[in-house]
Amino acid sequence: MEKFTVLEGVAAPMKLVNVDTDMIIPKQYLKTIKRTGLGTGLFSEMRYNDDGTENPAFVLNQPAYRNAKILVAGDNFGCGSSREHAPWALLDFGIKCIISTGFADIFYNNCFKNGVLPIVVKPEDLDRLFEDAERGANATLTVDLAAQEIRGPDGGTVRFEIDPFRKRCLLEGLDDIGLTLEKSGSIQQFETSRQSDRPWL
Repeated sequence: MEKFTVLEGVAAPMKLVNVDTDMIIPKQYLKTIKRTGLGTGLFSEMRYNDDGTENPAFVLNQPAYRNAKILVAGDNFGCGSSREHAPWALLDFGIKCIISTGFADIFYNNCFKNGVLPIVVKPEDLDRLFEDAERGANATLTVDLAAQEIRGPDGGTVRFEIDPFRKRCLLEGLDDIGLTLEKSGSIQQFETSRQSDRPWL
């Protein structure tokens, strides 16, 4: 998993509340177990018209936000069914951080496991970040995970809290497999000992 240290980029504003995982990546895209290629399906029911053309009113189709790396979203983002494809689709599109006042638990956990940083902020801070995001490509946000702060284009700072273990995993690029490999020495020692003690297994 790629390390997450400091992210600087355009933030796209999405003021919708209760954006569920089916809105993030509709069910027809769940046939694959590959993490790549899902970016085209991200928010597809809002991004595309019935004839397959882009909906120009949708925020990620607007020129200022086509390369957004951060999403500033309404409350309860990622609710609905559990699907790991949701953070996969966001990451494949290029979005590595979502900022909201609240996330559904399973989506929140899946983000950390896949290298996406979900940040919970206070409502008044979210309003300030929406204002920054609405300024388009001329105003970028900087997310500093080590310092646990979001820096706005005019020098304003928003602090955020994060679980220390999850913070370490993102900073060091450790997913579940990476965490297991950290203990490879102990695992190998156990396997060697078990083979010696119980050769019949």
